[in-house]
Amino acid sequence: MQKQTKRLITISMLSAIGFILMWIRVPLPFLPPYLTLDISDVPALLATFTLGPVAGVVVEAIKNILHLIVNISEPVGPLANFLAAASFILTAYFVARRHNTWKSMIIGLISATIVMTIVLSILNYFVLLPLYGMIVNLDDIVKNVKIIVLSGVIPFNIIKGIVISIIFLLLYKRLKNVLKP
Repeated sequence: MQKQTKRLITISMLSAIGFILMWIRVPLPFLPPYLTLDISDVPALLATFTLGPVAGVVVEAIKNILHLIVNISEPVGPLANFLAAASFILTAYFVARRHNTWKSMIIGLISATIVMTIVLSILNYFVLLPLYGMIVNLDDIVKNVKIIVLSGVIPFNIIKGIVISIIFLLLYKRLKNVLKP
């Protein structure tokens, strides 16, 4: 019972930290202004590697639901964030768990960056950008979706994957024993 309680508290705490980190965004100077970098996926990655993949997805879901509730006017962002993070954390976990070494973890994070970039490129091209363009009534987005994906979405997701991976690796070694139930 005590182990289960600690697990729930840890998931709640990491969700809250992720939600707060979502508000700290850094624009990247050479990319479109709506693509801002945040490190809110790091707590979900920590949850994934200490508590399992379901915990990581739950942290992402809670974080994004809270963000959607607070910022209801823009539903595409939280959906895109959830899909990006879920593809990232699940790929990292399932690639790295085979050998459970630093080398396998790095290979998992590199694989996760590639998978996230591919998944988000496809989703942005066919679903997310056209949906966003319809919601905010911008025909330019729909007309230029290929250019936006090639020059914005792909480089952004590669940069995001690298930044999240580096921060995660720096924190994981120090926090893994604290977070485990």
